Amino acid sequence: MLTYELKKAPGISLYEALYRCIRQDILTGKLQAGEKLPSKRALAAHLEVSKITVEAAYDQLLAEGFLRSREKVGYFVEAVQQQPPRRPLPETDTAPAPAYAINLTANGSSGFPFSVWSRLQREVMLELKDKLLQPMSNQGCRELRHAIACQLGAFRGMAVSADNILIGAGTDFLYNLLIQLLGQDKCYAVEEPGYDKIRRIYAAGGVKCISAPMDSRGVIPEALAQAQVLHISPSHHFPTGLVTPMDRRSALLQWANSAPDRYIIEDDYDSEFRFDALPMPTMQAMDTAGKVIYMNTFSKSLTPSIRISYMVLPPALMAQFRQQLGFYSCTVPSFEQYTLERFLSRGYFEKHINRTRKAYKNLRNRLVSALKESRFAHRLTILEQDAGLHFLVKVDTRLTDQELTDLCAQHGIGIRTLSSYYHGQAPQSEQRCLVVNYSGLQSRQLPQLLQILEDM
Repeated sequence: MLTYELKKAPGISLYEALYRCIRQDILTGKLQAGEKLPSKRALAAHLEVSKITVEAAYDQLLAEGFLRSREKVGYFVEAVQQQPPRRPLPETDTAPAPAYAINLTANGSSGFPFSVWSRLQREVMLELKDKLLQPMSNQGCRELRHAIACQLGAFRGMAVSADNILIGAGTDFLYNLLIQLLGQDKCYAVEEPGYDKIRRIYAAGGVKCISAPMDSRGVIPEALAQAQVLHISPSHHFPTGLVTPMDRRSALLQWANSAPDRYIIEDDYDSEFRFDALPMPTMQAMDTAGKVIYMNTFSKSLTPSIRISYMVLPPALMAQFRQQLGFYSCTVPSFEQYTLERFLSRGYFEKHINRTRKAYKNLRNRLVSALKESRFAHRLTILEQDAGLHFLVKVDTRLTDQELTDLCAQHGIGIRTLSSYYHGQAPQSEQRCLVVNYSGLQSRQLPQLLQILEDM
């Protein structure tokens, strides 16, 4: 006779508890195929439950194919695949990311204005209410697009219409939209060296991706004969920190204008953090033929967890987007969009950037001074740039780049070399050069960093 200890539990009835017990016995092979179960009356008496409870459990097992019934004979176990004993699953199939005492590869979010942001969120929730539940344009809410257009006009000198702005959850999503919009038959050129994730996204999107060689003035136009789309960060190249001068920008625009299917994707990812001079005009502002697609994100200027990015499409491409990809929905919740709109339009973003820029500049200056005054300063050449949240340090050492980063990792410092951002072989002149991303560094960590470096 089947014997189970049935107890009432929150949300689980007695019949369901009995059903689960019998099903488990069938799945594990304790009850074999063809075995006859006790009658409903007999099992109810044995378990001291009502006949209705047993009948409901049997009916559920019949419906799911665990039992079959023969009229006036009884209930029999059906043949089912037995369930192997459960084993605990490993937490992850990949090695966990190393935990560094100081990580000079990660982005930070210095001084995020929590009080202002939370106040605006409450305000949006209380004032907009049902509007937050309504469908919005697939380009994003018009109020935010208008605020972004005003921001670009005031601080980047761009005459942009809100109608040509498209908002998305991170630049990764927008890159994939562009692949679909421009076509997978295009050949994309990405800066060499460059941010390696961009190349991987394009490759995952199924497009041909080649390297765009660079000299001391930026991407070389003459090396782009095979490409139709160029991805470039002219205001502050990562990782070299190079700023593309005006004549080279003009040459690249001329390259784009020389064929109808050529475009430039201008990635302006951290233009807000130019410390000692005003940012150079964007290539989008120089473009008169609708060849430049401008992209930016709030992940750098606010915090990486705010996945709000946007791109400005030329009018012809925006019309093409509406026709071909207009079925896509906006990927950013309206609640976050309306909050960011108020943050921009009321001047909080400008105040935040001014405060953050000052904090980052002070941090950079302290870090550079500490390196120059260290006892190993004679082995370092600091290649400062006047923009962005990283700089380069050339190290006089016999170690290879891999040995150098491994040694840093052993002492708790996460850092990458310039050569690691090359898709191919890095020139000898650019080896043994560290990329110091200090945006995630805390001021209180500076003494610890210097002590670790001295102990290496």
